[in-house]
Amino acid sequence: MLERLDYVKLAPQRILDAASGPPGRALGKRYPGARVVSLDFSLAMLKARSSWFRKHISVCADLERLPLAPESVDLVWCNMALHWLADPQLALREFARVLAPEGLLMFSTLGPDALKELRAAAGANRVHGFTDMHDLGDMLLGAGFAAPVMDMEMIRFEYAAPKSVLDDLRATGQTNARADRPRGLAGRAFGERLRAALGAAATFEVVYGHAWKRRPAVHDAKTVRVFKRMP
Repeated sequence: MLERLDYVKLAPQRILDAASGPPGRALGKRYPGARVVSLDFSLAMLKARSSWFRKHISVCADLERLPLAPESVDLVWCNMALHWLADPQLALREFARVLAPEGLLMFSTLGPDALKELRAAAGANRVHGFTDMHDLGDMLLGAGFAAPVMDMEMIRFEYAAPKSVLDDLRATGQTNARADRPRGLAGRAFGERLRAALGAAATFEVVYGHAWKRRPAVHDAKTVRVFKRMP
């Protein structure tokens, strides 16, 4: 995502780093004159991101209800966060609301084939169902963005053992946040069956997207003459 900014003519004065974490530091270096607002639902995550430059602001809030004024930022940056939401379109609409006309949204998220090995081994209700990039493109248009560009890449990690796959997911915070997830303990037998069926690989479908905030259309005023019909 950072490399893609090399091809964009943009000099933002205000940036929303929406639940992205460490990349905000790189944004500050690229745009040293900009004010960066780091926003996350987790207060602990915000505290972990200490202030890395003087124009940094931290806000604890929900992506679906941004406490920002309309048209108040020039760039929305959202790295690997949308797949945590039940409905990404709610956040995309909020991004469109807070972006100034001709502002830019850039994001990455996970696609449907992400963690397909784990989904097959553990069951669909224990792994997130990720949104297809074509559906995300439609959501962008529906939210009021123009010229959306979507693409993806597959990244496959090979591990020494199935346990390493699960340990890596836990260490990076990739836990099950589905509303319909099983709430009880699965038990040792389930864990053994899971590791036996999982194998030692994990696939991540990474989806990238960017789009511009449309400038409202200006219609020329026209004089309309109304003639009264004579009796």
